[in-house]
Amino acid sequence: MFISDVLQEKHGQVVKVAPADTVLSAVKKLAEHKIGAVVVEDDWMRLAGIFSERDFVNAIDRHGAEALTFPVSRLMSKRVITCGPRDRVDVALGAMTQGRIRHLPVVEDGSLIGIVSIGDLVKHRLDEKALEANVLLDIARLHA
Repeated sequence: MFISDVLQEKHGQVVKVAPADTVLSAVKKLAEHKIGAVVVEDDWMRLAGIFSERDFVNAIDRHGAEALTFPVSRLMSKRVITCGPRDRVDVALGAMTQGRIRHLPVVEDGSLIGIVSIGDLVKHRLDEKALEANVLLDIARLHA
């Protein structure tokens, strides 16, 4: 299965913030949308970084409540691992495990087209395995 299959099932929009937005506004978006990360896009709609719950927790640990007033660009992860829609789910899961990340922006021809979380990919794999098991069960019943 491919990342495009996961995106097709999600039907979700990518929640974005600008680099100059405050951490407080980004955290509010995380809470409002019940998500773990927002994509940071620059003025030219290019991927500039990603701001996650982990970035927030680390910032509060280092700077206290003052971190809420910082621009997202100061705390976001600038080195972003991405994948493409034609990448396989197992390859994406491997990249996430290796990079110790939970969110993977999906980029095609230089444009952001979606984002997948490790939860999205695990759910997709579990659904895929359940389907395989049901098919095998049906085949076994036909031959019984």
